Amino acid sequence: MYLAVRDIKKSYGENESYIQVLKGISTNLEAGKMCVIQGSSGSGKSTLLNCIGGLDPVDSGSICVDGKEIVGLSPQLLSDYRRACLGFVFQFYNLVPNLTVKENIQVCEYLAKQPLSMDELLETLGLTQHQNKFPSQLSGGQQQRCAIARALIKNPRLLLCDEPTGALDSETSRDILILLDEINKKYKTTMLIVTHNNSIKNMVHKVILIKDGQIHREYDNENRIPPALLEDL
Repeated sequence: MYLAVRDIKKSYGENESYIQVLKGISTNLEAGKMCVIQGSSGSGKSTLLNCIGGLDPVDSGSICVDGKEIVGLSPQLLSDYRRACLGFVFQFYNLVPNLTVKENIQVCEYLAKQPLSMDELLETLGLTQHQNKFPSQLSGGQQQRCAIARALIKNPRLLLCDEPTGALDSETSRDILILLDEINKKYKTTMLIVTHNNSIKNMVHKVILIKDGQIHREYDNENRIPPALLEDL
């Protein structure tokens, strides 16, 4: 199993401000699969993603990625893990405004030992003709494509996406989801996608529904719908 999460617990604050966000989460995911983590605001889905990404420490439990335990790693080893294994895509792009599209992607390219081909990635994501533009010259969808390219240039085994379509209109959201599906097929990238959108779960291999810090339900999706056919985005 590529990703194995066992009895993860996570809390914030203390005394009167104490709140337990994750209350014993256990799940797993095979390599090369796409998985949606869905739940209402405050359910713990983004916290779970951040714990898997090594951004938030857990109180207890185990997170194994490709057979390697990440809970308890030193800050330096966690940094090495994120650099070597992970790509992150966020809702609000987080592009460097005074760098071009290509330069934004190169920021992560320099971190990789075996990066993907820049020209191939730009072509795959439809950014070749925009590579010398600055973020302010791009549409929201183009900025998200740049953010995805920046995450992928490292050739990560695991791509973590936190509301990747949350700031986009329905048509652009569909384009981004089609792109993620194509990337999964082309590069065999394992993907965890946090979303509040109820339609996205229909295109992935596995669905995890979180409620009040616990897994309410999880299942394998045996009747996947191509993202181009998703409704109500």
